[in-house]
Amino acid sequence: QVQLVESGGGLVQAGGSLRLSCAASGRTVSNVAMGWFRQAPGKERRFVVAIDRSGGRTYIADSVKGRFTISRDDAKNTVYLQMNSLKPEDTAVYYCAADPGGSWRYWSITGYDYWGQGTQVTVSS
Repeated sequence: QVQLVESGGGLVQAGGSLRLSCAASGRTVSNVAMGWFRQAPGKERRFVVAIDRSGGRTYIADSVKGRFTISRDDAKNTVYLQMNSLKPEDTAVYYCAADPGGSWRYWSITGYDYWGQGTQVTVSS
């Protein structure tokens, strides 16, 4: 079992920055593939960024490339989503996800076994 708790969401003006945190328990993140997804009202949940088990490779959706990054702090058992140059279209609930198994598909919601409760990010124009 892996428990995930997101934090750091809020209201920010366009062009601003936020850093989301995903604190994990039950399993060390150094052995787990992690990802961030987001879901806007009325839309499906979509892939944003991911990091593999080794922490050496990251994957980023085209829509956020150059603005968002994912990182991991093994000592704090926490994964971060740094969001810069935010746009109103980034407004969504952001979810952290984990896949401790071996069938990881970073881009797909079905590639993860555990999810956090989500944190709201609202970007005003």
